[in-house]
Amino acid sequence: MIKHTPAPDLPKKRVIIIVLDGAGVGALPDADQYGDQGANTLKNIITQHGPLKLDNLRSLGLYRVLQMPEGEKCIPSRACYYGRMSPISPGKDTTSGHWELAGLVLEKPFPVYPDGFPDEVINAFKKLIGRDILGNIAASGTVIINNLGDDHLKTGFPIVYTSADSVFQIAAHDSIIPPDLLYEWCKKAREILSGEHAVGRVIARPFTGKSGSFIRTSGRHDFSIAPPGNTILDQTSQAGYPVAVIGKVADVFAHRGITLHRSGGDNDATTADLSILIDQITEGLIWATYGDFDTIYGHRNDSKGFALALEQFDRQLAIFIDRLKESDLLFITADHGCDPTYPTTDHTREYVPIMVWGLSMPQNIDIGIRTTYADLAASAAQWLQIKAPENGGSFLT
Repeated sequence: MIKHTPAPDLPKKRVIIIVLDGAGVGALPDADQYGDQGANTLKNIITQHGPLKLDNLRSLGLYRVLQMPEGEKCIPSRACYYGRMSPISPGKDTTSGHWELAGLVLEKPFPVYPDGFPDEVINAFKKLIGRDILGNIAASGTVIINNLGDDHLKTGFPIVYTSADSVFQIAAHDSIIPPDLLYEWCKKAREILSGEHAVGRVIARPFTGKSGSFIRTSGRHDFSIAPPGNTILDQTSQAGYPVAVIGKVADVFAHRGITLHRSGGDNDATTADLSILIDQITEGLIWATYGDFDTIYGHRNDSKGFALALEQFDRQLAIFIDRLKESDLLFITADHGCDPTYPTTDHTREYVPIMVWGLSMPQNIDIGIRTTYADLAASAAQWLQIKAPENGGSFLT
């Protein structure tokens, strides 16, 4: 058991934030500027593969959030707040989505490179690692290692690629470039990618296997740019509360404001770690992001897999809800959309759901459409009775 004593004037309260990565709930008014008009991740999945067994999410207001016909009949059976949130930050990437949920709003989007990175970036990177590179295109990670994996094995050159997100990704076979060396190269790339080329994340993508059957390993590591302002993680830890996160959440926030990090992994591993933290961390903040919805299903247009994973999460959610106390507040949301029924494999510019549950809530409250994801951070701060980040307003009444 981890024992932690908050500041004497703080109540022993706890916030648990669960982010379903990529689980958007409808195209934003400006979605056409991103080529995402008509995207609606959760509604399209439920329509295509339903009816799905989502008893717990239904009880928290999901079908009303989605504005589906059955939503009128699906009266939330648990005391909760539910609605949708739209971002102020431009873009549709993991970093800006997570940052805004934590109370930090970006004024301009991270740079993206649909035609590959400019010579000044690539030449500087090649000089630092002492060898050439392969790729330098925007591509699906699984596709590019299958296309260039054999050349990589022959030459020893790393595969560099990007996507619709602001990322500089480096893929390498474990037997050619050991993960520790790959991570060092990513750190060097992170130093290069600053200023006008300050991408949101540099990502190490180790893989293994043989020609025709290359497989990405669990050794992925993200090197995020540091948040330029305070987040709810900073505010919570500075107040004296513990802040525990799972998986890539630590990387997204450059490990700042975090007192405990569990490694996580796939959705099942994230659930296992979250279960442990719920027992260990009795006050403060716990943040878990379920990444499979995005990386395994959304980006691979696997709507059926997404649907099954959603049902699996719903079953696991019941275990968490039954263990929460009156001093707890549970937030369930997303960071952007990633509609697997859409014709691209990219993120989609969407509203995200917000469902909040607590034993002490007196009634079900439809909070409508919030104008920033940062309202989550403000509401969490109000519950913990700490100073809120600069952006957002609490929807708790």
